[in-house]
Amino acid sequence: MGLTSKELMALEDQLGYEQVLIKKYRSFAGACKDAQLKARCNQIADKHQQHFNTLMGYLQ
Repeated sequence: MGLTSKELMALEDQLGYEQVLIKKYRSFAGACKDAQLKARCNQIADKHQQHFNTLMGYLQ
């Protein structure tokens, strides 16, 4: 089943948003001195990576 051009554009936008969030939370984690906060930022980045991977699955 193929995606419409509108769906592909929305998917492309969402992939971009997820990439930005991954980068931001990895950056936040790198800047954290507090171990718990650092771990939480990495957990959030991991969750957005999962979202990204799931969305990429729709393109295959």
